[in-house]
Amino acid sequence: MSEKKPSLGLRIYAVLAFIYLYLPILILIIFSFNTQKINVRWQGFTLDWYKVLVNDQNVILATRNTLIIATVSTIIATIIGTMAALALQRYRFPGHDVAESGLYIPVIIPEVVMGISLLAFFASIGLTLGLVSITLSHIAFSIPFVTLVVRARLHGFDKSIEEAAMDLGANEVTTFWRVTLPTIMPGVLSGALLAFTLSLDDYVITYFTAGPGSTTLPLRIFSMVRFSVTPEVNALSTLWVLTIFVVLLIGQIAQRRQTTG
Repeated sequence: MSEKKPSLGLRIYAVLAFIYLYLPILILIIFSFNTQKINVRWQGFTLDWYKVLVNDQNVILATRNTLIIATVSTIIATIIGTMAALALQRYRFPGHDVAESGLYIPVIIPEVVMGISLLAFFASIGLTLGLVSITLSHIAFSIPFVTLVVRARLHGFDKSIEEAAMDLGANEVTTFWRVTLPTIMPGVLSGALLAFTLSLDDYVITYFTAGPGSTTLPLRIFSMVRFSVTPEVNALSTLWVLTIFVVLLIGQIAQRRQTTG
């Protein structure tokens, strides 16, 4: 049976939706090559703003901090989130429903509220604000996203393949590493990518939990655009968009290989 082709109206609607979403990003990328410092009109093509960006030590430091925080928080949040998803999906324990409902709190509440609460918590335990406090904060709000994504994958998991592995002599640890984890890996990768991109782009929670010398790229960009949006900001935003696009593309390729394999 041949697939039904979408109507002309639906195609036009889809094109307009994509234009609405991506046209501002395209304009930003184009104006990152503008010779005019104030982005009012196009004046000419240049790569000077990318040269200025590469030599900006503040931007380099902020980028390093952002990547360190995102990488560490993603690894820890993915491990904890995957374990939490397996526990919530497979076991009933005291407080199960409370724990399950609590997962949605960091997802639903405003980031300002979570940022203030984390700041108050760190102040109460005497933790100095810096890279550690930001990383802990990103782990805290990333775990629920990873858990929910992995749980969605576990809903369609066939437990009979685990039983078959155990019948063939595999213990629980071997079954998990050889059977369970490879099967749910697309969900784990999706959760990890979501946690990574959320960490890269977070501003509000990072603003409340950052300290001296721990400026991240979103904080740096905001400080740069407080007075005007220069081509340097556009160049930085362009590189950031391309970085996230490459990360998502790699994740999509890895998921497809995992699914087809």
